[in-house]
Amino acid sequence: MGKWYLEYEIQVNRPGLLGDIASLLGMLRVNITTINSVDGGLEESAGGGHRGLLLTTDDDAQIKRFEQIASTMEMIKIKKIREPKLSDILAVRHGRYILRDTEDRKTFRFLRNELGVLVDFMAEIFKEEGHKLIGVRGMPRVGKTESVVAASVCANKKWIFLSSTMIKQTVRNTLAGDEFSKDNIFILDGIVSRKAPDERHLQLVREMMRIPAVKVVEHPDIFVQHSEYNIEDFDYIIELRTEHDQEITYEMMEKNHMMPERGSMGGFDIFNL
Repeated sequence: MGKWYLEYEIQVNRPGLLGDIASLLGMLRVNITTINSVDGGLEESAGGGHRGLLLTTDDDAQIKRFEQIASTMEMIKIKKIREPKLSDILAVRHGRYILRDTEDRKTFRFLRNELGVLVDFMAEIFKEEGHKLIGVRGMPRVGKTESVVAASVCANKKWIFLSSTMIKQTVRNTLAGDEFSKDNIFILDGIVSRKAPDERHLQLVREMMRIPAVKVVEHPDIFVQHSEYNIEDFDYIIELRTEHDQEITYEMMEKNHMMPERGSMGGFDIFNL
């Protein structure tokens, strides 16, 4: 069964317009699975209201027929008809498109009051099979780690911290049993890992990178410093802020992530026994 995303802009908003569109799709045996008003944000120029629909059909040729008929209708203007992208699915669910960097299209931007959208976005990525490298930028206490964990729960995936400061400073040197599974979500803090005093931790990170699984790196810009990885290796970059104009800087964060002296416990070292 073919899946499609339809988005149209309302030119003349009159009662019964949505019913007419739904009836036309029904006569063509195209099913509407989800429908919502969609704010195109930066992706669209100013204009009338937008509606987004997720469709299914047993005959993809019917979509082309609908497009031909709709092109003659003065009340609407077709903006998109395509196989649904992740951004389309989330736009219909949440009523707006996720903001993306205009120059770097793999960078997505969220505010703290949009954590529900962020969790949904990451959960959909986590459900995909194979290697995915995701970087998360943001200042302390903005919700980075909590969002990654919540998305893991939504995706029904087990999460593994290789390094973190969520509760205490955590640095793992070993994994055991099913912790190496490609079905797990591997999470590390780029600042903590870069400052790790034990080479075994860095070797564990290298082993994790070779697993065809999802890896989430907080502070990716710090992680790639003095390592064999670079920012182009990341499939997605997520930026999380408390407000639109908040600057993401690292000087204070690096001071707050000072590692303990070699040989001290420094957090959950019980994992490395």
